[in-house]
Amino acid sequence: MTVRAQAHTLEGVVAGILLISALVFAYQVTAVTPLSGSTSSQHIENQQRATAEGVLRTAEESGALRSAVLFWDATDMKFRGADNGQHYTNTETPPNRFLDVLSRAFEDRGVSVNVHVVYVDENGRRQRQRMVYRGEPSDNAATATTALTLYDDDVLRDDPDGDGVADPTGSELASSSFYAPDAGTSSGVYNVVVVEVTVWRQ
Repeated sequence: MTVRAQAHTLEGVVAGILLISALVFAYQVTAVTPLSGSTSSQHIENQQRATAEGVLRTAEESGALRSAVLFWDATDMKFRGADNGQHYTNTETPPNRFLDVLSRAFEDRGVSVNVHVVYVDENGRRQRQRMVYRGEPSDNAATATTALTLYDDDVLRDDPDGDGVADPTGSELASSSFYAPDAGTSSGVYNVVVVEVTVWRQ
């Protein structure tokens, strides 16, 4: 075999290797592409969960979360200013600071929010009270929760002057008609509720 023939043979082998390598690379890129959407969705879901956790933590520390949970009309048995039965669906004018922060953090950016208060009833069963309901969450919804201990001497809240600050009323939980019953297992504890915030892109 001449040198020229050997060179042609070597060129053919190298070209074949390059072609196979290119095909393998292209196949790997194509195989990864369908995952890119779910990876992006997971990233967005993680961001939304982190934001919801931050809102809950800040609201709990400031007292806004407790005020929102206690923002209850014991006469009409609903959250004060509720526009759909006992809960809110239209939160364009949030009735308290917690819902105002949620609205600015999510709904102003096209993200829907549901808020539930989960509690234990007299029989030890978990029940859910809607606070905000904007529809059925999507498959990519993110949820954040925090527990809140309510005490017998906690008082219901109201906002008679409409400034968004839930002011204490004179009605203590232990002597009021409240959505969560007195299920405290120790003296002074009324119930332990879990505030659940679910967010998803509209």
